[in-house]
Amino acid sequence: MIDLQGLRALVAVDRAGSVVAAAEQLGYTPSAVSQQVKKLERDLDAALLERRGRGVLLTQRGRALAGEGRELLDRLERLEALGAGTSRATAPLRIASFSTATRGLLGPVLRRLRDADPPVSATVTGMDPIDAMDMVATGIADLAIVHNWNSVPLVAPAHVATEHVCRDEADIVLPTRHPLAVRDEIERADLVDELWASTPKGAICHEALMRIFADLGTVPRIVAEDPDFASLVELARQGVAIALVPRLGRSELPEGVVARPLADHSQVRDISVAYRRSMAESTGIRAAVRLLLEAGARIEPPAA
Repeated sequence: MIDLQGLRALVAVDRAGSVVAAAEQLGYTPSAVSQQVKKLERDLDAALLERRGRGVLLTQRGRALAGEGRELLDRLERLEALGAGTSRATAPLRIASFSTATRGLLGPVLRRLRDADPPVSATVTGMDPIDAMDMVATGIADLAIVHNWNSVPLVAPAHVATEHVCRDEADIVLPTRHPLAVRDEIERADLVDELWASTPKGAICHEALMRIFADLGTVPRIVAEDPDFASLVELARQGVAIALVPRLGRSELPEGVVARPLADHSQVRDISVAYRRSMAESTGIRAAVRLLLEAGARIEPPAA
């Protein structure tokens, strides 16, 4: 009989690419993951991993088993979701969300989930969309709110479904005394010589800022990095730098700064909710997705 815990460990190694990465995703130590796979190897009397340098690779038998095992675990998850749909007591819904969506979308949704019949409890982890998508794909999170800039695409794995929630545009935030502040819209070429405050390198919003200048033969001069948009706005207010700041979840701007859109409106991100297809029938997932779509419709009313 195949040990499901060992199978989950093998599938995680296959998806993550290493025992260490799989351990991080599963919340175990690398030693525990290795032991789970070794037990599976003993049960099957077959080598599933082979050491290659400092890492490991799946053997041909291991790859075949991981492929079939992934489908089996997905089916098992669907069965568990169907079973939970008839019960009032369900496990907390694990949500991964980027910070502005947590502020601008999730608050009312979490309250309405808690007050639903049956009630749905939920936990929220702040996470960059790339990592949030990976958490859903590997089973660490049940649902993620992610954004997909038109200039920096975010790809969902085949076993992860996504649904559009709303669109969100990013503006240039700059001091009121800045020469460009008097304009209704700002041309990208006029921003070439500016100093910028940005989210850290590797974050999607940072990459979106870099793409503004992709066809202008230059890169933005970033003098400050901070993951908190409120800090970027404050740096703009103090005249240190200007910033690219999305509208969703943005607090009311303080005196001394203004927000102006780009003339080409190129920095627009699509806000989506992502979940594993095997969880599509989960009562908690269905309720959360419905409430998120309703919240998104209030932000972005349907076109007439």
